[in-house]
Amino acid sequence: MLKSRVQEATALHKRGYNCAQAVACTYCGLLNMSETDALRALEAFGAGIAASGATCGAVCGLLMLAGLKNSNGNPNDRSGRGSTIKLGQQLMTRFKEWNGSTVCRELKGIETGKVLRSCQGCIADAARLAEEILFDGVFEPYAPRTEEE
Repeated sequence: MLKSRVQEATALHKRGYNCAQAVACTYCGLLNMSETDALRALEAFGAGIAASGATCGAVCGLLMLAGLKNSNGNPNDRSGRGSTIKLGQQLMTRFKEWNGSTVCRELKGIETGKVLRSCQGCIADAARLAEEILFDGVFEPYAPRTEEE
């Protein structure tokens, strides 16, 4: 079993990676993608996709991992597409159950003044979901979710 990488994901964010990059770069090597390619591919996904406040970057990074994990990568064979979409829906549903939203501006409380979850917390939650659902049984369980993250 591998040691959990949840803290590694949050540490990458503290070092300057955006939320999507922090999540994806933590695990992309396990899915045959270089960290450099993940950094480049997700550069515009920070602050809710190109700073629009839309879908949380941590969720975007998690969904990229789901595609890397599940897709057969063949545009002429759509047999896996449905299962990849279902996997993405499962991840988004679980994230929303934990945090009340998957939308960056809602999570940050930009319009309401009520913060649902910090960026660090969103990154930790996306990393937990990656370990629990995408890499089931590969990682040691990480500590339970906390409000302080």
